[in-house]
Amino acid sequence: MRHLLALDAGTGSGRAVLFDEEGRQLASAGREWTHREEPGHPGSMTFERDRNWERLTSAVREVLAQVPDANVVAVSTTSMREGIVLYDEEGRELWACANVDARAVREVRELRERDPELERWAYLRSGQTFALGAAPRLLWLERHEPELYRRAARLTMLSDWIAVRLGAEIALDPTNGGTTGLFDLETRRWDPQLFDRLGIPPVFQETPVREVGTVIGEVSPAAAAATGLAAGTPIVMGGGDAQLGSVGLGVTQPGEGAILGGSFWQQEVNLDGPRSDASGRMRLNFAADPAQWQAEAIVFFPGIAARWFRDALAPDLKERAAREGRDAYELLEELAAQVPAGSYGITPILSDAMDYSHWRHAAPSFLNFPLDPEKAHRGAFFRALEENAALVTRANLERIAALTGAPLAAAVFAGGAAKGRLWPQIVADVLQIPLKIPVVKEATSLGAAIAAAVGVGIHRNLEEGARAWVAWEREVEPDPALAEVYDEAYERWKAAYPAQLELADRGVTRSMWRAPGE
Repeated sequence: MRHLLALDAGTGSGRAVLFDEEGRQLASAGREWTHREEPGHPGSMTFERDRNWERLTSAVREVLAQVPDANVVAVSTTSMREGIVLYDEEGRELWACANVDARAVREVRELRERDPELERWAYLRSGQTFALGAAPRLLWLERHEPELYRRAARLTMLSDWIAVRLGAEIALDPTNGGTTGLFDLETRRWDPQLFDRLGIPPVFQETPVREVGTVIGEVSPAAAAATGLAAGTPIVMGGGDAQLGSVGLGVTQPGEGAILGGSFWQQEVNLDGPRSDASGRMRLNFAADPAQWQAEAIVFFPGIAARWFRDALAPDLKERAAREGRDAYELLEELAAQVPAGSYGITPILSDAMDYSHWRHAAPSFLNFPLDPEKAHRGAFFRALEENAALVTRANLERIAALTGAPLAAAVFAGGAAKGRLWPQIVADVLQIPLKIPVVKEATSLGAAIAAAVGVGIHRNLEEGARAWVAWEREVEPDPALAEVYDEAYERWKAAYPAQLELADRGVTRSMWRAPGE
């Protein structure tokens, strides 16, 4: 039996996941990591390469120990998007930052002041705004680390960094590389006009672009010693987490859509060609299939909010879950399931709907809760958090539908939020569409494993791999009787959010997150 290894650099952790050649997940291991804020540079999120590499290789060794007879025939990588790594001419690593690094506030503002139309022009060419793009961060380096900046000659993403550490060539793929904001949305390649107008050295365009599923190297002896993999194992180009996650969910055709429910929630809808969004609200990306694109929207922090609630407000349930060998979220959902739909009108304020050109969020809060312990209790507040993630997802999907002209008739739902029983049902009820829940919840890792399988000829292409490997655990049908309840909750949230956002804009409250320059 042949095996495929997926390595995933997420926002909060690195993971190694092993699959067999029939797509069954055999073992997984993860290591949490932290991102260092550089003193004197608020919002900075430096990716600590050596420390995180050690943690990731430790995860690989643990996975291989779980499957002692593993015959790994290929490895591929995936990661959070937007995180970038710089190298010099000789291929030595110089610097790296994580995805939501927000140090380049001044540089974003200066780009906008230099030419008020520049960001819109760049967005229409690339599908990306300055918010998490590479250009402002590179200009920050030019100002603060000029010697390092002068030496920089190649640029990759974090998924590619893993591959380089394993022994691959320095290269990047369009699904992740496109989030630099330096790719042409039409061609899936570096855009010389963007480099010129944004003031970025053209030398970075010499970094090769390789499509997902392409063999880009072999595991080196040094990487073999660090990981336990066999030297010479093929390394296959992977890609961005959301794009490979879509593959791992079987979402491979135009018009199909996925909801990925993790720390952030991503809504991905496949397109048969590049689209121009005059509103500037949607993010436009390259799909893993070279013939497809994706419209994307993001809900900030549903998973992080749930974790905060668990740790801060339900430590007793966390301890009980540990004693009973259960998941604390399962206990919280049991409480939440006793609360009627609508959570007695409790309205959380967390993420706004997607507005890529003006990306910021209000201060976290709960509105409209009754001072009645029979109603305003942990179960009600936790249900309200779950409902809020679904309501913001609805807003995002409506905005994507305004771009595509075709609302989703069904969707795939995966990620940590899909593991329970209540949250998927709430999402189906809020959206009033059926959801399919996959057997393998680690869809991003499965997508990377499919890419690895394509690279070594187990599958001819990503679609074939997805058809062969993606299996369904269950389908969740919406309850039509709850449509009106959630319509009311949706309208209440839409009416309440702008007032809360205005308070954050005025500095009365502290915004949950703001893009650089906002």
